Amino acid sequence: MNTMLKRLLGIAGLASLGIVPAQAGAACPALLDHSFTTLQDGKPMPLCQYAGKVILVVNTASYCGFTSQYDGLEKLYARLKDKGLVVLGFPSNDFGEQEPGSDKEIADFCRLTYGVEFPMASKSVVKGKNANPFYLKLAEITGSKPKWNFHKYLINRDATQVVAYTSFTKPDDKDLLKKIDEFLSK
Repeated sequence: MNTMLKRLLGIAGLASLGIVPAQAGAACPALLDHSFTTLQDGKPMPLCQYAGKVILVVNTASYCGFTSQYDGLEKLYARLKDKGLVVLGFPSNDFGEQEPGSDKEIADFCRLTYGVEFPMASKSVVKGKNANPFYLKLAEITGSKPKWNFHKYLINRDATQVVAYTSFTKPDDKDLLKKIDEFLSK
């Protein structure tokens, strides 16, 4: 078997396990070199699979005044996923203990209440020194740490630009949508 064929078969095998970025051979930007477990099915969720996409990262909670933003996030994802937008949810119980449930309870709530289909990681810490490493990096890059649930980070396609938005920024906010369009067009 020639070397190229072996390499392709190896990449295909690893990709089937969710270990390699979806774009075989594409370098994973350092910012995305993290892996989580999916909320919905407990499978590995390497962020490298989203290299080349525009990513809207949101820390979520089921019992928050901002929880209705799930609806707008899902609509935004459904409308723009074919153009390269990915919404990534990160449930967290860090703010007001407003996400006390298990991963299964959170997944069921999101699916049954808001029809959420965008990818979500299992529950994790997003603030303070114990925050997951991805959130620590996002906060470092932007100088903006989540102060409450539904704080947002928008990452451009090559993961070289990150813009932070507060919880008060709704998914249909004109400035957010303008920046998403800008990132999608590049």
